[in-house]
Amino acid sequence: MGALDGLQPERVFHFFEEISRIPHGSGNTRAISDYLRDFAGKRGLFCRQDALGNVIIIKEAAPARQEEEPYILQAHMDMVAVSAPDAQIDMKTEPLRLKVQDGRIFAVGTSLGGDDGIGVAYCLALLDTEALPLPRLEVILTVDEETGMEGATDIDLSMLRGRRMINLDQEEEGVFITSCAGGARVDVEIPMEREETSGEVYRLVELRITGLAGGHSGMEIGKGLGNAIRLLGAFLSGLSRDFPIRLVRMKGGLADNAIPREAEAAVLVRETDIAEIRSYVEREEQKLRETWLEKEPGFRLEKVYYNDRVLEETYTSEATERALTCLGQLPNGVVAMSEDVEGLVQTSLNLGVLSLQDDCLRLSYAVRSSVDADKEALCGQMCQIAERAGAKAAVRNAYPGWAYRKDSPLREKMVRVYEEMYGKKPVLEAIHAGLECGILAGKIPGLDCVSIGPDLKNVHTAEESMDVASVGRVWDYLLKVL
Repeated sequence: MGALDGLQPERVFHFFEEISRIPHGSGNTRAISDYLRDFAGKRGLFCRQDALGNVIIIKEAAPARQEEEPYILQAHMDMVAVSAPDAQIDMKTEPLRLKVQDGRIFAVGTSLGGDDGIGVAYCLALLDTEALPLPRLEVILTVDEETGMEGATDIDLSMLRGRRMINLDQEEEGVFITSCAGGARVDVEIPMEREETSGEVYRLVELRITGLAGGHSGMEIGKGLGNAIRLLGAFLSGLSRDFPIRLVRMKGGLADNAIPREAEAAVLVRETDIAEIRSYVEREEQKLRETWLEKEPGFRLEKVYYNDRVLEETYTSEATERALTCLGQLPNGVVAMSEDVEGLVQTSLNLGVLSLQDDCLRLSYAVRSSVDADKEALCGQMCQIAERAGAKAAVRNAYPGWAYRKDSPLREKMVRVYEEMYGKKPVLEAIHAGLECGILAGKIPGLDCVSIGPDLKNVHTAEESMDVASVGRVWDYLLKVL
């Protein structure tokens, strides 16, 4: 018996639960891609699976609707796979553990993958139904949207006939997305040299920032939430101005498009400085608590002072200074707000992952902008800052934004149907997050597109949840549109 048995619409939740049993984090999508291919084969539907794992499934129109223009339905099959610190689960090999509570669906200890598993489930339920006379459906299911939209970038859509597309990757019922930002990934590598400690007597200090809210680096970046990596970097930089320290370990974040909730570091300090360092840490921790009390009430700084003397190989003081300087000089967060749309972030970047490995400190950023020239300029600025700091930066997986279309018959129809069902107008919105619509519009001339979806909360975090009733309403609405 499944955790979602009895929920309506039954077929939608059936397929969502089937998907949840298949690990499908970004970069780990072969199994779910094969599942989708086999789904089509069992039903005699046209299916094309490419080398990346993208899947296109086509269901021909019912006899009475064969003269109509097809609909393209689009979703991505990968999810941001993150888990709570105490979750005992390997998300690369184990299924999600679904539960229903207070009308919402959660995954115990991990992200839910409603983004965009529910979009895939909607598509499968539509392809599976024989009871409704539908027009031709052309379903595009892509891989690795969350890590740079590689699937959408390389997919071949030449066999498609449709020119109107419903993207099912929106996270708020009643809000229709009609344009979005473009983006890119920037990877920074800071060289780190090691040496044996000698002369001084050292002790090890571990620092860890936890309890931050985190969230989607596009949708949540304008809220001014704390970035655990940046906060820890600034804390260590301040410490290094008063005391000689050497990095031993440092890491933080899980995905470049998720605002990091936790980060940790271990440093060597001189034994003679321990008492003063304790006092410094307590003072600065109190300042941080007061600064972030309103936006980050869960903020915690955990610290451990080891009593054993340490004499071991570590990173040099010069490498430590270079790393903290580069980390501090690189921008993060909101860079510019839109002059045309009130409250809309125009350009931003998020430091999502930091890892210190052997001879290199690696930083991974998600860059977004609704102005392609601004995105390119920001990426160029980051490369220059890295170079001046003795590091190197590389830009990858750049994708275009999705421009607003003034003449949109699909949008007009969807607005009209929404008003009939809900008795009010939907909200038409541009978003700072990235969607695949811009890339796909470049492959399908004249594409008319709208993005919709049910209510999701805390996407890309271990607290992610999905509203059961909203899933049902959006399903009924989608059926009526089709």
